[in-house]
Amino acid sequence: MGSAGGTRGRSLRIELLGPVRARRGDVPLTLGPVRRQAVLAALVLRAPALVTYGQLLDDVWGAEPPGTGHRVLPSYVYALRKALDAADAGPARSVLQGGPGGYRIPSGDVRTDLADLAEQASLAQRAKAAGDLDAALDHGDRALELFHGEPLTGLPGPLADSERYRLAAQHRAVRQDRAECLVLLGRYGDALDDLGVTSLAQPHDEPLAALRMRALYGIGRQAEALTVYRETRHRLLDELGVEPGEDLRRVHQAVLRRDGRLLLGRAAGLREDTASAGGGTRSRDSLPVQRRGDGSGGVGVRRNELPGDTACLVGREAELALLTAPVPPGAVSVLTIDGTAGVGKTALVVRAAWALGDAYPDGCLFVDLHAYGAAHESVGPQRALRRMLRAVRGPGGDEPFGAVSDVDDPDGPDDVGDLVTAWRAATSGLRLLLVVDNARSAEQVRPLLPAGPGSRVLVAGRQRLSGLDADLRLTVEPLGPGDAVGLFRELLGESRADREPEAARELARRCGGLPLALRIASARLQNRPSWTLAFLADRMSDDVRSLGELRAEDRSVEAAFRMSYDQLVPELRRGFRALGMAPTARFDGLALAAMLGRSREEAEDVLEDLVDASLLAEPHPGRYRLHDLVRAHARRLAAETPEQAGADRAAVLRLYAAAGRIAGDWGPEAFPTGEDVTGSPFAGWAEASAWLDAAGGDLVDVVAYAAAAGEFDHACWIAEALVDHLVRQGHFHECRTALDHALACADTATDRRMPSSLRICMGIVDVYQGRFRQARTWFTEALRYARCQGDPRDQARAIAGLGAATWPLGGTEEALTHLTEALELADGLGDDWLTGMANCNLGAIHSGQGRHEQALDHYATALALAEKNGRPRTISSTLCFAAEAQLALGRHVEATSLLRRAAELAREAEDLPLRAAGLSRLASVEHERGDLRSAVDTHHEALSTLTRHTSTWLEMGVRIRLGSTYAAAGRHTEARQEFRTALSLPGAGDHPREYAMARDGLTGISPPHTP
Repeated sequence: MGSAGGTRGRSLRIELLGPVRARRGDVPLTLGPVRRQAVLAALVLRAPALVTYGQLLDDVWGAEPPGTGHRVLPSYVYALRKALDAADAGPARSVLQGGPGGYRIPSGDVRTDLADLAEQASLAQRAKAAGDLDAALDHGDRALELFHGEPLTGLPGPLADSERYRLAAQHRAVRQDRAECLVLLGRYGDALDDLGVTSLAQPHDEPLAALRMRALYGIGRQAEALTVYRETRHRLLDELGVEPGEDLRRVHQAVLRRDGRLLLGRAAGLREDTASAGGGTRSRDSLPVQRRGDGSGGVGVRRNELPGDTACLVGREAELALLTAPVPPGAVSVLTIDGTAGVGKTALVVRAAWALGDAYPDGCLFVDLHAYGAAHESVGPQRALRRMLRAVRGPGGDEPFGAVSDVDDPDGPDDVGDLVTAWRAATSGLRLLLVVDNARSAEQVRPLLPAGPGSRVLVAGRQRLSGLDADLRLTVEPLGPGDAVGLFRELLGESRADREPEAARELARRCGGLPLALRIASARLQNRPSWTLAFLADRMSDDVRSLGELRAEDRSVEAAFRMSYDQLVPELRRGFRALGMAPTARFDGLALAAMLGRSREEAEDVLEDLVDASLLAEPHPGRYRLHDLVRAHARRLAAETPEQAGADRAAVLRLYAAAGRIAGDWGPEAFPTGEDVTGSPFAGWAEASAWLDAAGGDLVDVVAYAAAAGEFDHACWIAEALVDHLVRQGHFHECRTALDHALACADTATDRRMPSSLRICMGIVDVYQGRFRQARTWFTEALRYARCQGDPRDQARAIAGLGAATWPLGGTEEALTHLTEALELADGLGDDWLTGMANCNLGAIHSGQGRHEQALDHYATALALAEKNGRPRTISSTLCFAAEAQLALGRHVEATSLLRRAAELAREAEDLPLRAAGLSRLASVEHERGDLRSAVDTHHEALSTLTRHTSTWLEMGVRIRLGSTYAAAGRHTEARQEFRTALSLPGAGDHPREYAMARDGLTGISPPHTP
């Protein structure tokens, strides 16, 4: 974008600081309807970057894009080109250039009032910093003249809304800087005129209140200046629940002391010089002086510079106890407090400091290093040390380096070493409490540590200061649900919050336990008496919308997060944005490594640095978590680079699909479509399985995330690949939920195998749970889809599934037909997994019909394929089948050997249901051999492996066998209890074979003898 200094003549100028206008030279241009103007404004605001179609639609239409999608954009751009381009400009020289998937305005083609504003504001700040107040005033006036109404007047869309807010804040900042220049020049009346309207519009703006107080003091209206402070303080307490900040309190104290030099700067100096020349004398109130408490008899000043204690602090009793606990009297104790933005660190340390204050007779000092504010607000070591030296020496104290002012003194020493020496000498005999807020590094804090034994230093900041020696390191976590609701009730008022208890809990949850978010939400409700809590909760219906709602004037949760992000080095910013694309709130280094294309070790270094920056938590070693609102902020940042965000999302979803395929019993070669697992970071099934185990219940979220993001193929591939893993753990409900998410996408996915394959997966889950009728329905539907698609592999799998589901329902001959057909198809396809599964089922049917030797032939074939595949779970399952046949043939030794090996392999595979089944069968062998005591013990070992996720079908089988063993041992009471428990399990009636066995076992035991 060009600035006002560019070439004029026939150049194009676009103005956004008011109604959107454009002119070429002196000729105004017609831009058309507001939506077209909004498209132009979006391209100008994001210039010279290429703005993608999706970004333009989001910027201008937001959550309600046009039905025609991005196809509507060319008509807008065509009309804008006709309006803006010079008469002789061809497509190559158009102001609006097309690019791959979007449009852009090249740098230098257009002059804008935004560029003029940035230039004039920068010149004003530089002039002010250099002491040229007249020039600063002149540039400020030019900047203000650029505004001709509300910026982007009447434009629709999220981008226009956010930019209006930003530009309005910039307008206030320029006007505020101008008013301060007027005060420093002694033009107090003009400053008051400027501040009048702005102050009314910003009743909580403390810097504006401070300026008004200084201007009123300058024209001799000290009482009115004090009234401004009193009214502002009451507003802050009543409406926001906070005390005024350090700067406003310092101005208040200066008015009370009539400290003209602090309040009026150069103008006060001129006035004092004039008074001195006329023989006048200067009077200044001194601060209270008291004897030191160290027995030295020296005179010093006990200063208490602590900010006012916050009105509401809930749920921090444990942290306060740690911060106020006794410390060794002979040393300087340092306690560091860190936590994410908005978690309430400052409120906590201030409350702790007030509780401790009386124990420090030589004063309580407070230094805000502003590490997370604008660069010009940052307080360096020199400035902080001068402030503290002035505080401990008091007015008229011995100051060998000259006066120590609240700003950097050009006449004082620049060398930090000299200041540190002076500070340590001044504090060597003092016992001080020092609070250092908003610290970013140990280097900032070390020079500020006092030397006096027994002094205590509380250091608060977002960054974990591992380089600072500390007696206590405390990380402040977000409030738990109960405390969050408690704080919300305190802030909003119990009567209003308790009228809608459910909505209050939902708002506290949406705020994620962050006190800043809770304060802003309560302030919004206080300022909107007509709003119900449920209404605000609805406006915060998802994480991204929650961020937008958590804004009140110049305070916003997102702005606090953004300050943390802006402090990061580029590598960490890239990593943080990538985390916005992570499909789960919890993750490890491997997920980030996949997105960054780096090694796991490098990714973990990035994650650890983000933990130190309090943008990330590490609840368990090697497992990381984003706070919900921080995660929403990361997603917003990621959306600013949509192509990179899409690549990151695809990379991490590929990782989950690869892990499932490698860990599953099918083996990656059994998946004919989808992502290739070559180059995955997993060395084998065990490593992939362990990685999925660590993800726990978040795996379903991965599928839901992929579906919501429009990654339909990935949603289907991941759900399909996770079936074995989830079934192995007994997580049948989670597996079914993941498949439900995927099935909703199957018809939209480009992989046409998915409608049949996912239904096969549903049938497999039902078979494992003994829900054979439901399984048969799924396999029937899958076969229909597979035949429509002409997919022989899925046809074979669906037919095999029909056989496995039909046999337990009594359709033995039909099952044999299905399985034999599936076996022939599987042999032709080279599908080892399907061949093995069909042989196992055929063997079970033959064994059930008494043809045990024929069954063993099928099991031998299945076992050879399982061992070729190398998956312990498949081998274990096949061994269990073979053991049943051996047991039926009376070969107890062979059956025992097979079952012991099967149980060990199930343990290795961490398959609890399979281990339970193997142990229960082993117990049956012991029963058959007559070792009833060992059989009971082994049955109980099998029961101990069952979990709440275990299928009713499996648990019924284990308890029926145990009941039979108890009955054989004459322990009829225990036997009845097991049979009754089997009959009372949820869904027991859905398994008629097992239900009948349990009922027969119960009725077959004679009732207890009654004398």
